[in-house]
Amino acid sequence: MLRFETERLLLRPLEREDIFAVVDLWTDPQVTSFLGGPRDRDQVAAALEEELLVQPREPFELCSVFEKASGDLVGHCGLLEKEVQGRTEFDLVYVFARSAWGRGYATEIGRALIRFAFEQVDLTRVVCLIEPENMASRRVAEKIGMLSHGQIKRPGDRIVELYMLAQPEWRATVLSE
Repeated sequence: MLRFETERLLLRPLEREDIFAVVDLWTDPQVTSFLGGPRDRDQVAAALEEELLVQPREPFELCSVFEKASGDLVGHCGLLEKEVQGRTEFDLVYVFARSAWGRGYATEIGRALIRFAFEQVDLTRVVCLIEPENMASRRVAEKIGMLSHGQIKRPGDRIVELYMLAQPEWRATVLSE
């Protein structure tokens, strides 16, 4: 089960008491503007309740992210297994409440999730699928070492920018720091 701390954040699997705050994230029009728009509250709550019933929990799921200083749930982040251009990939997903924007939290948790993916799960690469207009997410991907590999078409003919980081490039960056 995925659980770790960064300097300012705590990431852990979803728990029942997190559902209300996570539903608020996924139903906020601004937060979801580059994620397909706000979801239906009841559907999100039902999906989260169902997720809690699945045992054992997978390492590739979205987890609750808390600001350690305040104890507030500020995000829903993780690695999700997806098919991308006919290949199984692991997509780095970071969704943060508006109150957490501009604080570097996405970069902080993104780096930690990349480290988890490469050091503990031994993935060979991680991708990030980003709406082309989402400049903030593109900057986060670049800050954590991902490179753009151009635009691709997703289901529903949605166009996204494909960012990618392979383990050898990541290791070279970490060793040079």
